[in-house]
Amino acid sequence: MIYEHPLAYLIGLEGIALLRGFTGEYDREFVEARIAEVRELLADESLAGAAVAVDRVGTVDGYRVWSATYDDGHNTAFDFDEPLVKEIVAGIPAGVAVDAACGTGRFSALLAERGHRVIGVDSSPDMLARARANVPGGDFRSGDLAALPVADSSADLVTCGLALAHVPDLRPAFAEFARVLRPGGHVVVSDMHPERIFRGAIPTLRDAEGRPGRLPGHRHLVGDYLRAALAVGLELRRCEEPLPEPVDGVPDRVSELGPWDAWPWSLAAVVPEAARAADAGFPAEIIWHFQRP
Repeated sequence: MIYEHPLAYLIGLEGIALLRGFTGEYDREFVEARIAEVRELLADESLAGAAVAVDRVGTVDGYRVWSATYDDGHNTAFDFDEPLVKEIVAGIPAGVAVDAACGTGRFSALLAERGHRVIGVDSSPDMLARARANVPGGDFRSGDLAALPVADSSADLVTCGLALAHVPDLRPAFAEFARVLRPGGHVVVSDMHPERIFRGAIPTLRDAEGRPGRLPGHRHLVGDYLRAALAVGLELRRCEEPLPEPVDGVPDRVSELGPWDAWPWSLAAVVPEAARAADAGFPAEIIWHFQRP
């Protein structure tokens, strides 16, 4: 069970903003405004008892719920990885492509369009069902990132989109990526940036009764990806850390909490100046391109 308190999130944003002020990124007026805002938050009785207990939800159960809305256009994470993944894949000749943790098949569809013979693998039956509908020509199989149901040295490309943050250890997944690749094959991975995981960017959902839950979210350091990949013989070809577009001005502050227990990022509107300072210049995702020599 996770204990989520809106004050913890709000004061956390203020704290990050204050640390950046302490090192000279913001002036005295900004720092004093943040300290005053912290005092105001702590004195707000409406926040004092607003905490909720949130269930930890496994990926199979979580994506059973999320599969119904995963492709509805509200997932802004796709805006960061898809342009870069398309650019990288454009330079890789068509062959056999394994889409590991394929979800509803968004990368599978891209690969099929480029002429690849797609093998999609996912542990969620519900996501696989949608992938089969979205990419009728794909070969979709039930399986785990640590044990892909794919033969050794049979693939020219492995993709994995926004899934590795769900696993506690990157090494088994990268060992599988390397195992299924032919010599010269490529691995293209997108994941939430560790700085975003640090700021609470772990998927949330509500169950059939409306209770909030959180999928597993693990903060892998940038070096963790490199250590896992290099240890199995993969060589780095490219790494990108796309940044959100800067926002002009500071939005007006709201006084009432939004649906923060299901969408914690709505809390940023309560302390918009601190939230903007806390997030400025931090990447949204990390995209990797490795190759097996």
